[in-house]
Amino acid sequence: METIKIGLVGLGTVGSGVLQMVENNQDKISNITGRKLSVKTIVVRDVHKHRNVDTENIHLTTELDDIINDPEIKIVVEVMGGIHPAKETITALLNAKKHVVTANKDLIASEGEELTSIARKNKCDLMYEASVAGGIPILRTIVNSFAADQITEVKGIVNGTTNYILTQMQQKNCSYDEALQKAQELGFAESDPTNDVDGIDAAYKMIILSQFSFGTHLKLDEMKIQGIRKMQLTDVEQASQLGYTVKLLGIARRINDGVFAEVGPVLVPADHPLATINNENNAVMVTGQAVGETLFYGPGAGGLPTANSVLSDIVSETKNIVLGTTGNSFNNYQNEADHVKASEIVYPYYLSLKMPDIPGQMLKVTQIMTKIGASFSQIVQTRNDNDSARVVIITHDMSKTQLAQLKEELDQKDSIDLLAAYKVLSN
Repeated sequence: METIKIGLVGLGTVGSGVLQMVENNQDKISNITGRKLSVKTIVVRDVHKHRNVDTENIHLTTELDDIINDPEIKIVVEVMGGIHPAKETITALLNAKKHVVTANKDLIASEGEELTSIARKNKCDLMYEASVAGGIPILRTIVNSFAADQITEVKGIVNGTTNYILTQMQQKNCSYDEALQKAQELGFAESDPTNDVDGIDAAYKMIILSQFSFGTHLKLDEMKIQGIRKMQLTDVEQASQLGYTVKLLGIARRINDGVFAEVGPVLVPADHPLATINNENNAVMVTGQAVGETLFYGPGAGGLPTANSVLSDIVSETKNIVLGTTGNSFNNYQNEADHVKASEIVYPYYLSLKMPDIPGQMLKVTQIMTKIGASFSQIVQTRNDNDSARVVIITHDMSKTQLAQLKEELDQKDSIDLLAAYKVLSN
């Protein structure tokens, strides 16, 4: 049986998982593709570093040219991470007529269009199933299973670090700082968790999901991105008492002829499927006009789950090589989208306010809400220790225009502070 040789760039957690799975699953891969797979060369920073995987019969090198100049190597897996030098590495590989598989969400979200164009020019494939939601095969599912359906919304928990932190706050009454420390101790959060806790990682994934769902390429600076760094345990507890769980959600929706996408904390009803996704797990909910709501759930990170998605790309690529169908884009859906106006984006909101515990303060809030044409659904007031009151409001549907007006009006009231404003998901 013919063997297809593979190159790896990077041998960290995911790279080691890919190597392990290629070795362990040979029989099934051969059965499906009619070819054997063999990792021939791996580019690493330090060839002498001790590793927990067997590399005895593999050429370890610090030189990318050892892969580029090897005509035997047909498929290369990039798992080094980051935008640079990963972009330059993948560009060089594609120009050398190598098919590339990557798990690099930052790169695909920001430079994917350019890299796809280079792949097409060289009649090569660029696949990146593992770039979103780790072990959940969501991108290929959207391409294949939703090909004939019109997707109206894609939303989900696409960052395991923030979901773990919020779960600890919800279930163990940890403060944000305590929950972050736990996540770091368990390896669910980096020593510098900025990309995760500030919502940037989730935003990159929503850019890719929007591309597949709506055919539209959004940019990071076009999205409102709010993380969980300022999340207060008080708000998590209050949300729970009102029947909600706080989750960091990425949401992308088709609104009229446009696409709206953003990332931020959202109050999810306790009986909603997304409310049950805890700890480091991810879930993506895809809503189609024909099929309705579908939920895809699984581990969002980790060596083997992500490696499994990488391997599914390798197997697909092997089939393409065997059938002679290489050179097609992973995602061919392209669609122009209009700009969505703030007045068209409508949600109920959770508002947390601090004000002096004296008569007349709620009247001021009511007058502002009346002025902007918004109304209350629920109001809860509690007294703080320092003669101030904390008022929590859940509104009826409000547009983002009205929310901006509310913030502007409250900024002019010296005695009232808006502590938090989060979207509320309806059932």
